Amino acid sequence: MTVILPLLFLLTAISGTAVVLVRDPARQVFAIAVNGLVLAILFDALQAPDVALSELAVGSAAVPLLFLVALMAVRTQPPEEKS
Repeated sequence: MTVILPLLFLLTAISGTAVVLVRDPARQVFAIAVNGLVLAILFDALQAPDVALSELAVGSAAVPLLFLVALMAVRTQPPEEKS
């Protein structure tokens, strides 16, 4: 267990940094989902299963899904014509 926690903390830092550095909004949504999954695994390793399940449901499912829906709604609007 002593080796797993530092690796999970490092993976959490890497996935959080990836969320910030990714420029494409669609890829950023998937990076947010991966970050939520990594955080859920970290919370489970820290023996907080209730927080892990909440993070799994909200951080890696609900929020990325809402972002994808909003992103697709913005991209499907026709561009305005300039006069």
